[in-house]
Amino acid sequence: MTGSELDVSGLPSYGFGHRSLMWWGTFGLIAIEGTLFALAIGAYLYLRSQSDTWPISAAPPLLLWGSINTLILVVSMWPNHMTKRAAEACDRVRARRWLLACLLFSLVFLVVRGLEFATLQTRWDSNAYGSIVWMLLGLHTVHLLTDTYDTAVLVVLLHTGPMEAQRFVDVSENALYWYFVVISWLPIYAVIYGVPRLQ
Repeated sequence: MTGSELDVSGLPSYGFGHRSLMWWGTFGLIAIEGTLFALAIGAYLYLRSQSDTWPISAAPPLLLWGSINTLILVVSMWPNHMTKRAAEACDRVRARRWLLACLLFSLVFLVVRGLEFATLQTRWDSNAYGSIVWMLLGLHTVHLLTDTYDTAVLVVLLHTGPMEAQRFVDVSENALYWYFVVISWLPIYAVIYGVPRLQ
């Protein structure tokens, strides 16, 4: 090797945050999906502005299950944060433990989400109100299912296979996506459960 060459063989093959391609991919997905949520909320508010009564031919959704799910999501931020910290410290034992807790929160949330759908007091095909409410809840549920699946796969990988350092980056970015899932729910909750109660 000549004096002008740079030896990079000692550098790690992975990085966290903006140094990772996975972070940029996750950030891009969040930007796209955040725009989708904003457009759906905009459609809801537009339909509300065009209607004399809101909700149309229905009572507002019952608050119980949606509020319980909001509480579950907010509390899930703690194990998610601890998972991210453990992953960035490359601590496999703690990352496994906290990621499993995140998976349990996700599964509980999905069960309660089923109860939440049952108490919307409107069908998806009844009118514009029913369609937009089901669309908002459905879009968010798809993100929950996606992240739950991803979390389950990472739990299995952390418990079984040989552990590559890159896997910690995957766990960290999964936690970043969960932050998005939680934060995106808050305005959706306000729109679905709050707007119909405004007079």
